[in-house]
Amino acid sequence: MTTTISNSILTASIKHAGAELSSLKNNDSKEYIWEGNPNFWGKHSPILFPIVGTLKNNTYEVNGKEYQLPRHGFARDMEFQLIEKTGNSAVFSLESNEETLKKYPFEFELQLIYTIEGTSLNIEYIVINKNDEKMPFSIGAHPAIALPESFESYSFKFEKEESLKFNLLENDLISNKTETLKTTNNVVPLNYKLFENDALVFKTLESNSLTILENSKPYLEVDFEDFPSLGIWTKDQAHFVCIEPWFGYSDTSNNSGNLFEKEGILILEADQTFYSQFSLKIL
Repeated sequence: MTTTISNSILTASIKHAGAELSSLKNNDSKEYIWEGNPNFWGKHSPILFPIVGTLKNNTYEVNGKEYQLPRHGFARDMEFQLIEKTGNSAVFSLESNEETLKKYPFEFELQLIYTIEGTSLNIEYIVINKNDEKMPFSIGAHPAIALPESFESYSFKFEKEESLKFNLLENDLISNKTETLKTTNNVVPLNYKLFENDALVFKTLESNSLTILENSKPYLEVDFEDFPSLGIWTKDQAHFVCIEPWFGYSDTSNNSGNLFEKEGILILEADQTFYSQFSLKIL
């Protein structure tokens, strides 16, 4: 099942499965979200919760008990409920249940709010801790931006001039090895070789936004001011790139396994609510 929202400029479609954005078109029907071709990658823009990335041995521990979670958690594979809708906005909800408690022993509600304003799609995350104790979690976005031209026709322009140091992944875990992206006037040309070791993981950035350029012209801007970390990823020869604002990332190889001690984890106090948002702006 899919819900569609729009204004006079943009139309967005969101699947109830995973509350996943599956389409973002302008009024010329130009598509900005990856089609989900399974020969490369069969998703469009999954929600990452209650972890981002991969756990060591896909296992973690809370209060002395072990639990298992797949990469990026379970929210992307679950059915959300549409709880509110207007012409240009929609609110989706996922609540903890018997199935989630087996994998993640906390009561929660996760809400996704999609709102189109002008040439932007704003995506808000609300996490409600419904326990009488602290709740550890990570949350992140994974939108795949469609790149209809040749991959090398595109480049990134970061908002600020900075040293773009990223951590390398080894066996899906964060290693201590780092590299730095070379830039010219804050611009990084795209090529598939950048991703030969999987995603680029930026634990911290000074920039709050990144603009994708198509043949040196602005194409789409991702604003992630609320998020401390960023992942960038694609598959070899695929016509998309994922710009992924994150709270948290994969385990390090020396991680203790205790979810409360996980690097980058958020700790939400009892009965409290977490809020963040990012946006996709068509240029």
